[in-house]
Amino acid sequence: MGAFVALLRAVNVGGTGKLPMTKLKAMCEELGFAAVRTYIASGNVVFTSRKSESAIKAALEKRLHTYAGAPVGVLVRSAAEMAEVLAANPFPKAAPNRTVAIFLDKPPPAEALANIRGQKNEEVRLGRREIYVHYGDGMGTSKLAIPAAKTGTARNMNTIATLAKMAAEL
Repeated sequence: MGAFVALLRAVNVGGTGKLPMTKLKAMCEELGFAAVRTYIASGNVVFTSRKSESAIKAALEKRLHTYAGAPVGVLVRSAAEMAEVLAANPFPKAAPNRTVAIFLDKPPPAEALANIRGQKNEEVRLGRREIYVHYGDGMGTSKLAIPAAKTGTARNMNTIATLAKMAAEL
Protein backbone atom coordinates (compact mmCIF):
# COMPACT_ATOMS: atom_id res chain seq x y z
CA MET A 1 0.00 0.00 0.00
CA GLY A 2 1.39 3.39 -0.99
CA ALA A 3 1.20 6.73 0.77
CA PHE A 4 -0.20 9.65 -1.23
CA VAL A 5 -0.93 13.36 -0.99
CA ALA A 6 -3.95 14.81 -2.79
CA LEU A 7 -4.14 18.56 -3.36
CA LEU A 8 -7.51 20.04 -4.30
CA ARG A 9 -7.76 23.11 -6.52
CA ALA A 10 -9.67 26.23 -5.36
CA VAL A 11 -11.03 24.73 -2.16
CA ASN A 12 -11.81 27.04 0.78
CA VAL A 13 -10.03 29.93 -0.94
CA GLY A 14 -11.55 33.38 -1.16
CA GLY A 15 -14.99 32.25 -0.06
CA THR A 16 -15.42 29.80 -2.94
CA GLY A 17 -15.35 26.04 -3.00
CA LYS A 18 -16.24 25.51 0.64
CA LEU A 19 -15.51 21.96 1.73
CA PRO A 20 -15.18 21.07 5.41
CA MET A 21 -12.08 18.97 5.92
CA THR A 22 -14.15 16.49 7.96
CA LYS A 23 -16.26 15.93 4.84
CA LEU A 24 -13.14 15.51 2.66
CA LYS A 25 -11.78 12.94 5.12
CA ALA A 26 -15.09 11.04 5.07
CA MET A 27 -15.14 11.07 1.23
CA CYS A 28 -11.63 9.64 1.10
CA GLU A 29 -12.56 6.90 3.55
CA GLU A 30 -15.68 6.09 1.48
CA LEU A 31 -13.38 5.64 -1.52
CA GLY A 32 -11.39 3.04 0.40
CA PHE A 33 -8.38 5.17 1.31
CA ALA A 34 -6.82 4.39 4.71
CA ALA A 35 -5.04 6.38 7.42
CA VAL A 36 -6.70 9.56 6.06
CA ARG A 37 -5.54 12.87 7.51
CA THR A 38 -6.24 16.40 6.33
CA TYR A 39 -4.03 19.45 6.78
CA ILE A 40 -5.36 23.01 7.04
CA ALA A 41 -8.59 24.00 5.35
CA SER A 42 -7.27 24.38 1.81
CA GLY A 43 -7.82 20.92 0.41
CA ASN A 44 -4.78 18.91 1.49
CA VAL A 45 -5.20 15.25 2.38
CA VAL A 46 -2.76 12.38 2.97
CA PHE A 47 -3.69 8.71 2.98
CA THR A 48 -2.67 5.24 1.93
CA SER A 49 -4.15 3.32 -0.97
CA ARG A 50 -3.52 0.30 -3.17
CA LYS A 51 -4.79 2.30 -6.18
CA SER A 52 -2.57 4.02 -8.74
CA GLU A 53 -2.14 7.78 -8.83
CA SER A 54 -4.41 8.06 -11.86
CA ALA A 55 -7.11 5.88 -10.26
CA ILE A 56 -6.96 7.95 -7.05
CA LYS A 57 -7.26 11.17 -9.04
CA ALA A 58 -10.22 9.88 -11.08
CA ALA A 59 -12.10 8.51 -8.06
CA LEU A 60 -11.58 11.63 -5.95
CA GLU A 61 -12.49 14.03 -8.77
CA LYS A 62 -15.67 12.05 -9.51
CA ARG A 63 -16.68 12.05 -5.82
CA LEU A 64 -15.92 15.76 -5.41
CA HIS A 65 -17.88 16.61 -8.57
CA THR A 66 -20.89 14.81 -7.12
CA TYR A 67 -20.50 16.72 -3.85
CA ALA A 68 -19.84 20.17 -5.33
CA GLY A 69 -21.99 19.94 -8.45
CA ALA A 70 -19.02 21.18 -10.47
CA PRO A 71 -15.57 19.86 -11.37
CA VAL A 72 -12.93 20.03 -8.63
CA GLY A 73 -9.37 19.50 -9.81
CA VAL A 74 -7.17 17.12 -7.83
CA LEU A 75 -3.40 16.79 -8.08
CA VAL A 76 -1.90 13.63 -6.61
CA ARG A 77 1.67 12.84 -5.57
CA SER A 78 3.18 9.82 -3.86
CA ALA A 79 4.91 10.40 -0.53
CA ALA A 80 8.29 10.01 -2.28
CA GLU A 81 7.34 12.51 -4.99
CA MET A 82 6.22 15.07 -2.39
CA ALA A 83 9.60 14.72 -0.64
CA GLU A 84 11.30 15.18 -4.04
CA VAL A 85 9.32 18.38 -4.71
CA LEU A 86 10.57 19.76 -1.40
CA ALA A 87 14.17 18.68 -2.02
CA ALA A 88 14.15 20.10 -5.58
CA ASN A 89 13.13 23.60 -4.43
CA PRO A 90 15.43 25.85 -6.49
CA PHE A 91 15.10 28.65 -3.91
CA PRO A 92 16.23 26.94 -0.69
CA LYS A 93 17.47 30.15 0.95
CA ALA A 94 14.27 32.10 0.21
CA ALA A 95 11.47 32.49 2.74
CA PRO A 96 9.41 29.28 2.58
CA ASN A 97 6.14 31.19 2.93
CA ARG A 98 7.03 33.24 -0.18
CA THR A 99 8.08 30.26 -2.25
CA VAL A 100 5.54 27.93 -3.86
CA ALA A 101 5.42 24.89 -6.04
CA ILE A 102 2.54 24.94 -8.48
CA PHE A 103 1.57 21.30 -8.95
CA LEU A 104 0.63 20.15 -12.46
CA ASP A 105 -0.62 16.85 -13.90
CA LYS A 106 2.20 16.70 -16.44
CA PRO A 107 5.56 18.37 -17.03
CA PRO A 108 5.32 22.10 -17.76
CA PRO A 109 5.67 22.87 -21.48
CA ALA A 110 9.02 24.08 -22.76
CA GLU A 111 7.54 27.52 -23.51
CA ALA A 112 6.14 27.93 -19.99
CA LEU A 113 8.73 30.54 -18.96
CA ALA A 114 8.43 32.48 -22.23
CA ASN A 115 4.68 32.93 -21.80
CA ILE A 116 4.82 34.51 -18.32
CA ARG A 117 3.27 37.96 -17.95
CA GLY A 118 3.45 40.59 -15.20
CA GLN A 119 6.76 39.41 -13.79
CA LYS A 120 8.60 41.89 -11.60
CA ASN A 121 10.92 40.51 -8.93
CA GLU A 122 9.45 37.01 -8.89
CA GLU A 123 11.78 34.17 -9.77
CA VAL A 124 10.34 31.22 -11.69
CA ARG A 125 11.87 27.78 -12.39
CA LEU A 126 10.45 24.64 -13.94
CA GLY A 127 10.37 21.35 -12.07
CA ARG A 128 9.43 17.80 -13.06
CA ARG A 129 5.63 18.31 -12.80
CA GLU A 130 5.80 21.60 -10.95
CA ILE A 131 6.53 25.26 -11.50
CA TYR A 132 8.44 26.86 -8.63
CA VAL A 133 7.93 30.54 -7.87
CA HIS A 134 9.65 32.75 -5.34
CA TYR A 135 7.59 35.87 -4.68
CA GLY A 136 10.18 38.35 -3.38
CA ASP A 137 7.54 40.85 -2.22
CA GLY A 138 4.92 38.22 -1.40
CA MET A 139 1.98 36.93 -3.42
CA GLY A 140 -0.52 39.56 -2.30
CA THR A 141 0.61 42.32 -4.65
CA SER A 142 2.08 40.18 -7.42
CA LYS A 143 0.68 40.53 -10.95
CA LEU A 144 2.50 37.40 -12.12
CA ALA A 145 0.49 35.32 -14.61
CA ILE A 146 1.75 31.90 -15.65
CA PRO A 147 -0.56 30.45 -18.34
CA ALA A 148 1.02 26.98 -17.99
CA ALA A 149 -0.09 26.94 -14.32
CA LYS A 150 -3.78 27.54 -15.10
CA THR A 151 -4.87 24.00 -14.19
CA GLY A 152 -2.42 23.59 -11.33
CA THR A 153 -2.60 24.33 -7.64
CA ALA A 154 0.05 26.05 -5.53
CA ARG A 155 1.31 25.23 -2.06
CA ASN A 156 4.04 27.08 -0.19
CA MET A 157 7.17 25.31 1.01
CA ASN A 158 5.97 25.24 4.63
CA THR A 159 2.84 23.34 3.58
CA ILE A 160 4.81 21.05 1.26
CA ALA A 161 7.26 20.21 4.07
CA THR A 162 4.40 19.37 6.43
CA LEU A 163 2.58 17.25 3.85
CA ALA A 164 5.79 15.40 2.93
CA LYS A 165 6.39 14.65 6.61
CA MET A 166 2.79 13.52 7.17
CA ALA A 167 2.91 11.22 4.13
CA ALA A 168 6.30 9.78 5.13
CA GLU A 169 4.86 8.83 8.52
CA LEU A 170 2.07 6.69 6.98
